[in-house]
Amino acid sequence: MSSVFSAPAAVSAVGPYLNARAIVDVNQQGILEHRLSHYSEGMQANISFLENPDWCQYYFDTHHRTETFGTRWLAATGRWDDKIVVDIGCGPGNVYATVGGQPKTLIGVDISPRALKMAVSVGYTPLLADAHNLPLVDRFADIVVLNATLHHCDDMARVLSEAARLVKPGGILLTDQDPQRSAWNFKGLGLLLRQVRFPFYKLINSVHYLPREHRLARRATELHNRKPGDGLDMEFYAQVLEPLGFIVEVHPHNHDLGAEVLEGEYGKSSWRLRLSQWLSGIDVKSAAAAQSMICIRSEEHTSELQSPCNL
Repeated sequence: MSSVFSAPAAVSAVGPYLNARAIVDVNQQGILEHRLSHYSEGMQANISFLENPDWCQYYFDTHHRTETFGTRWLAATGRWDDKIVVDIGCGPGNVYATVGGQPKTLIGVDISPRALKMAVSVGYTPLLADAHNLPLVDRFADIVVLNATLHHCDDMARVLSEAARLVKPGGILLTDQDPQRSAWNFKGLGLLLRQVRFPFYKLINSVHYLPREHRLARRATELHNRKPGDGLDMEFYAQVLEPLGFIVEVHPHNHDLGAEVLEGEYGKSSWRLRLSQWLSGIDVKSAAAAQSMICIRSEEHTSELQSPCNL
């Protein structure tokens, strides 16, 4: 795919898949935009974080860029060559920068103009839109992905349903890197340890330290990962997707594993997280202690698939 972006090229690439009723035009930054009538507090927090050039670049450089991440994703989706792919909440383009390939069409959806401009340089065709209300037609994409996206959205079920709506018969819907509720349910000394970790990191000049302004801005985007017990569970995916006719596979995992996740391996989180979990009474060797869940969904009863708008 070419990384050279132009507004006409974006219209040509995305145009066939736009909902005829959606009001979409090219904004002042030259990005195709679905005009939004409302920005929630959470949406504004996500925009503010990604519009900071240093924080956006740091996120791109340090998140979801490992070999194990790429191996895990390719095992789950297959290669992206010649596929129509939609990456919802693409940010600056981390996923495709790691997974690679030659998609037929690669649409990156986000609400941050800066992040979308960075994603263009990776190879995305940008679309500025709200993940809760996508201006795209039903059932056209071979692969739809949401990486570290759901827990940043106000209504996780709505966003997941919108993503499912785009998947063509026989296509794949994949999510990853959203916090598993049971793994982050800290209590007592375990919670205290999590709360004091950044002052400690600063004291020892740790690479894990983030300046307070950066840390607080990032936390403001974590709408469903701010306090103990926040996050998702395996039942969430089944409740949203099975009524839409999807087969659902959920694999809890820590972030150090590749394709082994799909074989039931959990991996091991950092010793710092395991210590907080142990002090909170969480069995660190169990599936409940796995940081995230990768959810793979393929469409089964294609004739019965309903639009989430009609549920």
